[in-house]
Amino acid sequence: MWIGGVRVVILDEENRILMVRQFHEGRDFWLVPGGGIEQGETSIAAAEREVREETGLEIKVGKLIWHVEEVSGARGMRFVNFFLADIIGGELRLGSDPEFGEDGQVLREVAFMTKEEIRALPEVYPASLRDEVWEIIEKGKNDHPVYKIK
Repeated sequence: MWIGGVRVVILDEENRILMVRQFHEGRDFWLVPGGGIEQGETSIAAAEREVREETGLEIKVGKLIWHVEEVSGARGMRFVNFFLADIIGGELRLGSDPEFGEDGQVLREVAFMTKEEIRALPEVYPASLRDEVWEIIEKGKNDHPVYKIK
């Protein structure tokens, strides 16, 4: 059975991407907000919920920019949908992951970052946040299919 996840690329008025720093397996890394799709939930609903939980922001999901699949003996079958989204409300704050207890939280920091700031980070997931996502933003298209979600 496939396990699904979402990640959301959100820009502010200065064209910076919203990033969250998480701590897993003894190391820090930066990524865009997101997480797992719950039973009976759509990818879009999961994206909205995860962003609200992790950042306090309300969003409107726009384009699907990547669909990434992984099939491995160790991790099973997983996919992650990456969306672009606009902020429609809320206030930026560091949120929490309800699936972890108070002492087990993995979220450490939330910040809007420029392309240069993201490129300078020691660990970014996925690596395409350093370059490819900026091409999508700057050109408004890429070589991969981009679908408008209604």
